Parts: sequence; structure tokens; C-alpha cells
Amino acid sequence: MTVSLDAADVSALGPVAAVAAVRDALAGGLDPDGDVPRAVVPLAHGQGLLMPSEHGGWYGVKVATVAPGNTARGLRRINATYLLHDSATLTPVALLDGVALTALRTPAVSVAAGLERLRALAAGCGGEGRGLRLVVFGAGPQGEGHVATVRAHVPVADVAVVTRRGGPVPGWADRHLAADDGGVADLVRRAEAVVTATSARRPVVDGRLVRDDAVVLAVGSHEPDVRELDSVLMGRATVVVESREIALREAGDVVLAIREGTLAPDGLVTPADLSGARAAAPAGRPLVVKTCGAGWQDLVVAVAAYRRRTGTVGKRG
Repeated sequence: MTVSLDAADVSALGPVAAVAAVRDALAGGLDPDGDVPRAVVPLAHGQGLLMPSEHGGWYGVKVATVAPGNTARGLRRINATYLLHDSATLTPVALLDGVALTALRTPAVSVAAGLERLRALAAGCGGEGRGLRLVVFGAGPQGEGHVATVRAHVPVADVAVVTRRGGPVPGWADRHLAADDGGVADLVRRAEAVVTATSARRPVVDGRLVRDDAVVLAVGSHEPDVRELDSVLMGRATVVVESREIALREAGDVVLAIREGTLAPDGLVTPADLSGARAAAPAGRPLVVKTCGAGWQDLVVAVAAYRRRTGTVGKRG
């Protein structure tokens, strides 16, 4: 029997369990570079994405579409459906809301990769009697999701959201500034964490302003000629990517910094490296976590949501 998980069912897993699912999979030996590459299909009005993955007795595939013109129509820019199978029989066991799954797993991957640094920063802020200061570029679902996921793991004192034109303050933020507001630079200078979750094609953060100990979570771009972070920041930072192959193929923040000579391909670090303690993120350098999205991320979080929904924790199918 195939179970349906709507957006509420998927979201009910929560950010703490989603981060745990990602970290547990990596600690258990999942190799992001061994995942099946996703297929990007050019369409008349956007893109189609097919994202398959198999791991730990499960196979799943997300079918997603990206329609840039939908924003002007008042429709969702991204739509998606996820189909989960038991690997042994290849029987479909669950159909999940793919938009909710993406909204949950993307910040889970970011925070899972940067969690130790975030906790260290929060411990330092605790000595000052406050939580982290966040600056979020982009007021969409991913900006909101990253704030919620960070808040679920460490104390947060202030959230400033920055968009092209500014506007009303979202319920999850404390202030909302336009990108050309003179106060943005000062906020970035003081922020322990910066999130970029925009559709911008050029850098939205001045890399000279980011603190040496800050965490930067970048998720907005997944094309080799599009970036949110400049080469200055990428050259200063320890750069964590979900997969070296994906980063070198799809992450414009990485690809363009390498092309401009500020970042070396062999300097890229993966969450698997960090979880296995094979590489430590050195102090005194910003920690950039750059992700584009990968099938294994959807799979491990979908399995966790399915198990929660059906009460099959620790069981397969």
C-alpha cells in the first residue's frame, strides 16, 4: 500500500529530526559523490529536474519543476513530487509532497554541515548573554526554513532579512531592509551567520564584510554561471559542498571562484569529510556551506518522514 504524505505530514518531521537524518546518513557511510547525478531538462517555460537516489534499503526519486515566470502569476516557482520505494522489491511505499520535502531538507543539509561552528559561535554569544545574529538574503521559503532550522539548534538573538526592495517584516524576522540600505553592510559585519537564498545571478554579499568566524549558508543558485557569493569570500573561506562533483558541475559560486583563481578545487570539503573528522574547519576563516541540492538528501529525509508517519522507525517498508 502506498501512503500519501501531504505537506503537513512532511513538515511534521521537524528540523531537528531532518538534520539528524542527514548527519546519521553521512556518519553511516553514505558517499555523496557516489550518488546518481540529477537530470536537468530544459523546458519551454523553465526546467524539469529528476533526482533519483538509492541508499540503505530505499530508492526514491523527486520530480521537480522550476518556472521563473510563476512568481509574476502569483504561483509557486518550484513544484515537486517525491516517490519512495522499498529497494528490495522496488515497490512504491509513499508519495510525498516534494515542495515541503525540499523546504525541509535544504536547510537541514546546510545546518548539518555547519552545526559545529554554529554551536561554537552560540557558546561564545552565551558568554555575552545573547544568541546569534543572522542576516538572511531572500524572504522566501528557504530563508524562512534556514532561520527555523538554525533556531531549532542554537539560540538566535536577531534576524535581519534583506531583499532587493525591502518591504513588510516577515513573521520570522526582526527587520526587513532593502539591498541598497546603508545599514546592510554593518549588519553583515556583525552577523555570526549569513544565509543567501535568492534568485540573484550576481553576488548579494560583499565578501570583505563577512566576519572571520562567521558561517555562510548559500543555497540560492544551482547553475554554473550564477552565484550569490563573490570570489573574495570564497577565497577567504573554508568551503563545504555537498559533493565535489555537484559543486564543480553546478555551483556557480564555486565554479566562478575557481575560474577567477581564488579557490582551488582540491580545497573543497564535504560534510562527509567533516563528519568523519578527516578534515577540520580551521578557525579564523569564514565557513561557507554551498549546496545545490542532491537526490540523497531528499531520500534520507523522506525516509525519516515516512517512518514517523507510519510508525516504522527502525524498520524497512
